[in-house]
This record gives sequence, C-alpha cells and structure tokens, in this order.
Amino acid sequence: MRTSVVVMVQVTTGCTLGSEIMNGKKAQKKSFLYVASVQIDGKHVCGGFLVNKEFVVTAAHCDNAKMSVVLGTHNLKRVNEKTMRYDVVKYKHPSFVNVSSGNDIMLLKLCRKATLSKTMKTIKLPSQGEIVKPHIKCTVAGWGFIKTGGQNVDDLRVVDVSTIDLKVCQRAWKRLLANIICAGGYKTKKGFCQGDSGGPLVCNGKAVGIASFNNKVKKCDYPDLPNVYTEISKFLPWIKKILKKKACKVY
Repeated sequence: MRTSVVVMVQVTTGCTLGSEIMNGKKAQKKSFLYVASVQIDGKHVCGGFLVNKEFVVTAAHCDNAKMSVVLGTHNLKRVNEKTMRYDVVKYKHPSFVNVSSGNDIMLLKLCRKATLSKTMKTIKLPSQGEIVKPHIKCTVAGWGFIKTGGQNVDDLRVVDVSTIDLKVCQRAWKRLLANIICAGGYKTKKGFCQGDSGGPLVCNGKAVGIASFNNKVKKCDYPDLPNVYTEISKFLPWIKKILKKKACKVY
C-alpha cells in the first residue's frame, strides 16, 4: 500500500481517514436514509450517500480494486445481500492524487437502480457556487470508530458539527486548502476520525461536503485540527457529466 505524508496527516490509498463519529449518537430509524456503506469484500470501509437512483458519492481515496455498496439499512449486521448490496462502477475524479492535492471525490454507479422506499432515500446536492457560511450547524454520519483504538460500529451514528471559517481552518493547518469545507474536530469534542471517509456533511438538508481527512491516522482525540471535507458545489459540472453515464460493466 502506497503511503504519503501531508503536514500532520498520514494518508493511504485505502479508507484510513474518515467520518468516524466522535461523541455522537445512534441515528434514528427514519433519518439519514441516504447514507451508504462502501465495502470491500463485504466489509465496511467508507461512507457515501445516494444522490439519485443510480449513483452514490464518496471520497476518491476510498478507491479499491473491488468495491460494493450497501443501502437501505442502519445496521450493518442486517444486510439482505439480494436487495441491499449493489455492484458498482467507479468514477474517480481525474485530478485526484491524494487528499493533500484535493479533488477527493468519487462517484459510484450502481449496476442496478436503487428502489427508493421508507428505508432508502436520496439527498439533494448544493447549487453551483452555493456558499456554506461559517458557524452553521450541520451533521455528519458514519459507522466508524467512536474512540481512538476502537473499531467500526454496527449501527449508524450521527453528530452535530459547526462549520469553521476557511481562513481560521487554513491558519490552523498552516497551509492553503482549495475547494474544501471545515467543520468539527477543532476546539470541540465532536467530529470524525479514522475509518469512514466519504460520509456526507449535511447542512440545511443538503449534502455539501464529503469527509476527506483529519489530523493523523487513528487519532480521535479532540480538540485538535479542523476536520476537512471536499466542497461538493465546486465539482458540480464534473458530477453532472458523470451522472449521465449509462454503461455498467462490473470489473
């Protein structure tokens, strides 16, 4: 596995960074019905979210040779393999190299259409150019660790986080970060950690960000440095292009 180090972030090509929910709570049954479990060999590695009947959005650094998606359940021990698991075709952003270079976004085309129901919904994306202001209360959800050195949880968990002014975030990280949103993990005990990248940052009912990275692998102690999300509104032209893809050839 190839590894690179960026500032204080250790990054790998697998899903080692992500929206593990710290100091959150179990998601209610009728909420977050768009959240997806991105899996490798039947094991949860990353989060994602359903944006229409054929596509899930996740983080590009979650890319792996063989992936599938589970939809329609909050409990990963209760997966109907015939109805909840979907084979996918990957569309990783062409400019993605690693999380430090940005462009940490990937679309997964489902090889059969999802059937929307009382347990499976889609979530809206922002408009192009839509700005997420600082100090907005948002939420992030995932199945990852709830403490340093822990393990993935079976039930989806959620936590409220507040967005952070971009200049404050850049000063904290001591570098310029392009096309990102910062929320949680800084001067608070709430945020995400290692294990569930690709989960949605939801503000005002829209998925505005994709969990990308935080400070150090497997470190879930807050307050620390701001959690960083890919800003979805900056990628809408590319997203709309990919959403038109029709073919689905399982690798």
